[in-house]
Formats: sequence, structure tokens, C-alpha cells
Amino acid sequence: MTVTVHVVGGGLAGSEAAFQLAERGHRVVLHEMRGVRGTAAHQTDRLAELVCSNTFKSTELTNAHGLLKAEMRLLGSVVLEGADVARVAAGSALAVDREVFSATVNDRVTAHPLITVTREEVTAIPTAPCLIATGPLTSDALADSVRARLGIQSLAFYDAIAPIVSLESVDQGVAFRQARWNKETMPNSSEVQGKGAGWGEGEGKDRSAEEEGGATTAEPEGAYLNCPMDKAQYEAFLDALTTADQFTAHEFDSAPYFEGCMPVEEMARRGRESLRFGPMKPIGLRDPRTGRRPWAVVQLRREDRAGRMWNLVGCQTRLRIPEQQRVFRMIPGLEGAEFLRFGSIHRNTYLNAPAALTPHLSLRDDPQVLFAGQLTGVEGYTESTATGLLAAINLSRLLAGKEPVLPPPVTMLGALYRHLREADPAHFQPMNANFGLLEELPEPPRDKLKKRELYAERSLAAMREWMAEHQLVSG
Repeated sequence: MTVTVHVVGGGLAGSEAAFQLAERGHRVVLHEMRGVRGTAAHQTDRLAELVCSNTFKSTELTNAHGLLKAEMRLLGSVVLEGADVARVAAGSALAVDREVFSATVNDRVTAHPLITVTREEVTAIPTAPCLIATGPLTSDALADSVRARLGIQSLAFYDAIAPIVSLESVDQGVAFRQARWNKETMPNSSEVQGKGAGWGEGEGKDRSAEEEGGATTAEPEGAYLNCPMDKAQYEAFLDALTTADQFTAHEFDSAPYFEGCMPVEEMARRGRESLRFGPMKPIGLRDPRTGRRPWAVVQLRREDRAGRMWNLVGCQTRLRIPEQQRVFRMIPGLEGAEFLRFGSIHRNTYLNAPAALTPHLSLRDDPQVLFAGQLTGVEGYTESTATGLLAAINLSRLLAGKEPVLPPPVTMLGALYRHLREADPAHFQPMNANFGLLEELPEPPRDKLKKRELYAERSLAAMREWMAEHQLVSG
């Protein structure tokens, strides 16, 4: 008897997954609520509608997004085929005519003889086998069902993201490794007495990290880099931060800020000392160059096991990308910072994948209920589509009695999945494709372009070998 697979969500990931499953011989019911219930973001009821940018970013292999697309093309992505049909001039970026793109993907999916599109709101996790790819605008009813199944801490509804920079771009002659309140910097009574709110009782903990769910004095010294500021540098940074241009929220994105999601620029507008008594407090730290406590400190927290990606603690922001580059490079030690992820704050329903899901992004008690797209904790069109593609491959394998498989971490897709399973659940936030996720080269060259060329060469070779090993061919 033929088993019907239910795919919930007709965005990029859901459309890709439905098509890939059908191409592998499975009957698919694709559930999409648009048509009977709209969203605040979408304008049509077509599948794969783009609601934000019209670009899938770079096609260059020396760009992380370009490399991921090259891997997806090896696997036969129908969404990228649709993007090629709808492509408009944008240099090396894969930008598309939105109308042509969604119409092309919509027609490919709905015309498939094994796919039935049902217009309805799914309010509970369907019976396996199924794949849920409802994205950041997952309906409240379905979100409640997922949260009930996985636990209240498994689902986030509002996303506050701080920028991430590469370690090799940080000037470690300025930034120093030190945990708060280590033996050399234990406070004396004169340091904390009379300092007012934020400096008194309880300051033995690393509160700037705690504000992001971080750690206390038990954190190892190497877990933080500290970028010290004198008074003049702090004042200049504040002036730039509070006058910089920022994104205006989408209608579906607008929501009142709450303390845990407060943009750093909004905190700064509360008063000249708000950051210095908040996430940039210097207490408990000593600049080894001067032996004194800095006026203010921006802390960088290790984001990955290898220590190649570092998060700017407390710097979640709505600043536009060029402004983020300009303002955050004013921080001592970050003048040449390479940004692996930019900050943002927006409405975003996503799962705490490392805490709640299996390595192939299924329920832990049912491997045939899989998740894909932004709901899994990835950022970006390409990343979302890629998870839909791989989820379809693995669900098809499971239905055939085989084990799920994941690409090796030297590939961009494999490295992204490794992040989703190995990231610290206490600090987990959505991630986009970037070279900081990849395994380091055995002998990395100094030239950045050459290094990325070698990354791409290794990644594509590994992807082809992995596909051959598991007899994977594009649908």
C-alpha cells in the first residue's frame, strides 16, 4: 500500500520538499493555509512566494551562499531551477522577478501528478510520515501543538540576534581573553561600594552574558574575548550608535520590544550610562595592557566549538547592514571585523533544534516527523530551501527502511546541520550559511580568496562522494 506523506507549509522549504518526495515516487499532500487564511506578509496564495528580498544572494563559489547553492544544484533543487528561470540582472547575485519565480515554482509543484495541494490551516502535528515547514509565520494553533509536543522551552517567537565576527579578523593585541571575576580581578569593597544600580550586590556573576541566557563565573576564561573602551571611545561609539540608520519593521514584524530583546541602540537612547551599566559593564575585568578596569567593555562570546565564530554579547540590533559594519568596527579590536552574521530583531517562530530535535531534524520520539525551513533555526532563502531538500531525502530513505544521512561537515549543508545539532541550546539562535561553520583546512593559506576557493573545492568533492556513497541522485 502506498503511504501518503503530508507536507505542511508551501513556502520555499515545503515546496522543495514536496517536489523532491514526489520525484522519489511518494504521494504527497501539500497543506497551505493561504487561500483560506492569509498572513500579514504574503500578497498571494501562490506557493514559494518571496515576502522580503528578491535575492538568493551570491552565486560565487567563494561566497558561502554561492557554495551552498552549488551543493543544492548537485542534489537537483527545483527552487533554484525556478530562480534561474526568473533571474534578473544583479551581477553575481541570484536575484529574481518575484512574480515569475513564485509562478514557476507553483506551476512545477502543482502540476506534479503525485502532489495534491490542499488549502487549509493545519492546527496540529499530522500523523507520520510528515514534514513541517511552516516558517517564521507558523500559525498560533500549530505552534501551540508543536510546543505541547516538544516542551515550552523548545519554541521561540521573537528573535534578537547579535552580530557574529570571525576570530581571525579580531585584533587580539587589543581584545583580551578573560572571564569576569577571575582570581586576578576579584573586586575589593571600594570597587563595588556606592556604585549604584547595576554595580552592587550580586555582581559576582557575569550579568552581561546572563542577559542573553549566558553563564556565570564558572565560564572558562577562553569563552570570552573582551574589547576595552576608554571614555572617549565609548562616547564616540554611543553617538554613532544612536544616530545610525535602522530598518523599519515590516507590518507583520512590528511588535513592542521587551527587555530581553531590546536593541542595543534603544538601550543606548535610555541614557549615556545605560550600556556601561548594562551589557558593556567593565566591572570584574582588567585590561592587561594597562592593568586597570576599562571604562566600558564589549564582550565576545565563543559561538562554535572550534572558537572561530564570536558573538557580540548584548548587541542585538535593527541597524542596517552598512551601519552595523560602520558602527561596530568602531569597537577597539574590531576595526577589521569580518561579519559572519549580522544582527537583527524580528518576529520569528523557530525551534531550539539542538535541544529538541534529532540530527536529521525530526521529533526524537518519531523519526518520520521532520521539520525544515526557517522553523528549524536557519536564516535565509537558500538555507531554508536546502533543509527542505535534505529533509525530503531523509524522509524518503526512512520510508524505504533506510537510515537518515547527513552530508559531511566539510560541506556547507553538512556544516549547517552540524550547527543545528551541536550548538549550545542555552544560546541557540538562527544561523545563516558562512565559512565559519566549515571544518578548517589542514594548512589554510593566508590569502582569503584562495582559502575560500579551497573550501569550495573540498566541499563539492565531498558532496559528490557522499552522494555516490548513498546512491543519491537528483529527483
